[in-house]
Amino acid sequence: MSEIFRHCLANGLWLLAEPVEGAASLAMSLLTPSGVAYEPAGQQGAAALLAEMVCRGTIDRDARAHSEALDQLGVQRGTAVETRYLHLGATMIGQMAAQAMPLLLDMIRRPRLDPVQLEPSRELAVSAIDSLEDEPEERMFVRLRGRHIPAPFGRSLLGEREDLLQIDAGSLRRFWERTASPAGSVLAFAGKFDWPALRDQVEALLGDWSGEPLAAATPMPAQRGYLHDPADSQQVHIGLAYDAPPEVDPASVMQRVAVAALSGGMSGRLFTEVREKRGLCYAVFARYAGDRERGLVLAYAGTSPPRAQETLDVLVEQLRGVSDGISQEEFDRAVVGMKSNLVMQGESTSARAHAIAGDQAELGRPRTLDEQRVEIEAVSLEGLNEYLRTHVPGAGEGAMTIVTTGPAALNVPA
Repeated sequence: MSEIFRHCLANGLWLLAEPVEGAASLAMSLLTPSGVAYEPAGQQGAAALLAEMVCRGTIDRDARAHSEALDQLGVQRGTAVETRYLHLGATMIGQMAAQAMPLLLDMIRRPRLDPVQLEPSRELAVSAIDSLEDEPEERMFVRLRGRHIPAPFGRSLLGEREDLLQIDAGSLRRFWERTASPAGSVLAFAGKFDWPALRDQVEALLGDWSGEPLAAATPMPAQRGYLHDPADSQQVHIGLAYDAPPEVDPASVMQRVAVAALSGGMSGRLFTEVREKRGLCYAVFARYAGDRERGLVLAYAGTSPPRAQETLDVLVEQLRGVSDGISQEEFDRAVVGMKSNLVMQGESTSARAHAIAGDQAELGRPRTLDEQRVEIEAVSLEGLNEYLRTHVPGAGEGAMTIVTTGPAALNVPA
């Protein structure tokens, strides 16, 4: 079983590192609690702006000098906004890590946040929101998350246009100062490295970083139900969400196997029943998403207006029908697919760095690929079907949330 090195700095930051056999590269994943759930009222979009601004220079180097220094080392990097975290990811040749580390960590530790760079960053952030008008599928998922997940955890990762236009440089810097702290942050590596040297360098660079994380926001009740988003289009996008066990719940592996049976490729039940047999849609899938507090299953179907109502009816029928159980063939195919995905994840240093960082943040510890494989192999068909019989999608208080985008509203199945 592969080993994941762990070290907690005195300031609360967790450092993780997983060797990847045969890798010449080293991937880094840094999570710091500057996600959308911590944006102040009236400043939805602060996290998106911060993700752009930290790429535009540090205290020691302006945007151009900082970018050139990383490019000379061959470092590929990028930022992303998550619900609770701002994610900085990077991949480099392992031999370049010692030189690249100060440049990368300063992006979060000591960003320049130059007011001159605010307007170009704002324009990009606003453009991303405006582009949703040309991306109805993505817009539908933004509406679905916001309607099903309790606020502020269901907020759009892009922010709100009106708020973005009002955020100034001072507000953005205060958001960074309030949220970017070592306690609550996770720094993970995967690939080729020397653990003692890596640990010592991180201690030297981040050991004097200080700050406490914000208290978790109190969730507000989600609206849920049905929402139709009118669009003059020859396509209809159907999104559906229902509650599932959170990632920390041992039953979450049951839900993931069930979803793999439903949507594990072209042999999955959804693809076969909704698309192949009936020809109702051009795309259909389901996926599980979970964290330490909640889990959900998201499903999608893209179709045409004449077939939209039947597509929704059959989609809901298939999602609920899984409570009657799955066959041995479906079970075997789902398990093989999930184990294959683990193998492919293990060959990507960036995927492993992000995965172990997310595990530490959400579960309190990183999981090796061997652990996850054993967890999947422990699921039996009998146990899974018993779980499915007692966990009917959309039953009880956790009713399904449905959002459609297209020319006409649909009738929600009983």
